[in-house]
Amino acid sequence: MEPQNQTSVLEFFLLGLSEDTELQPLFFGLFLITYLITLLGNLLITLAIISDPHLHTLMYFFLSNLSLADMCFISTTVPKMLVNIQTQSKSITYEGCLTQVSFYYLFGCMDSLLLTVMAYDRLLAICHPLHYKIIMNPRLCGLLVLVSCLISILDSQLNMSSVAQLTFCTNVEVPSFFCDPLQLLHLACSATSNNTQVEYIIGAIIGGAPVSVILLSYIRIISSILKVSSSGGRYKAFSTCGSHLSVVCLFYGAGLGVSLSSVFSYSAKKDALASIMYTVVTPMLNPFIYSLRNKNIKRAYRRFLSRIAYSQNVCHSF
Repeated sequence: MEPQNQTSVLEFFLLGLSEDTELQPLFFGLFLITYLITLLGNLLITLAIISDPHLHTLMYFFLSNLSLADMCFISTTVPKMLVNIQTQSKSITYEGCLTQVSFYYLFGCMDSLLLTVMAYDRLLAICHPLHYKIIMNPRLCGLLVLVSCLISILDSQLNMSSVAQLTFCTNVEVPSFFCDPLQLLHLACSATSNNTQVEYIIGAIIGGAPVSVILLSYIRIISSILKVSSSGGRYKAFSTCGSHLSVVCLFYGAGLGVSLSSVFSYSAKKDALASIMYTVVTPMLNPFIYSLRNKNIKRAYRRFLSRIAYSQNVCHSF
């Protein structure tokens, strides 16, 4: 195939996880159920936090934003996959592919930064409880979320610009269920060394800084918890950040797995399967982690559902 300018490429073909037609209904059902569970779980957390005055605290303000980011993150990839399976089409336009890349980085970065802000919030709550409300005031929290959004937009545009500069051949087949930026680099006809360097530099800065902040925060948190004399006090202190720590390990563990699989032993199919953990499974599990480990969320669920049931009974009585 002759290399052509990227503007001549009208569409890409997303090969999905398997080309076996008999498996397509199974994939459609699994991903549809996963997608609906993710939307329902994160939406319930958001509505419970909004409707329950007991959860109008800074920690749950960040959690509601994380849930919104998770819903947007999974919506970047899965709906297009479901449409392609249903219509038996594998195509996505060049503009659609770039849009998917842009939102992939936008909401992935947003997740990372919100987890970092939440780690800082837990650090202040556990290590500096007397100054917590003074430092973490609503104005600062709103500013932190706004800065996270702006950094995510910048990261998204830089990475999308890097991908947009690639030259592709005709009939580009992406061995994944979405326009995976790392796989696009492997499929480009032009030299990709500069683009790869840009990707890793941006990733090192945008990804490395949050990881460093989270690690330092938890080193301080664990050090402070160990100084608590009573076992009950240590358990209570650790329980306030246990859910967040679980989500951090899941999110960065999956992301690290995707990165290492592409660097050391690149395999298109293995990379696509690893991406499922990062883009699909992690957003789905986050609501369960926070729900199962957080008594306040459980109580908010019960109050929220009881209000819905009560309103329905009132409507039926009329």
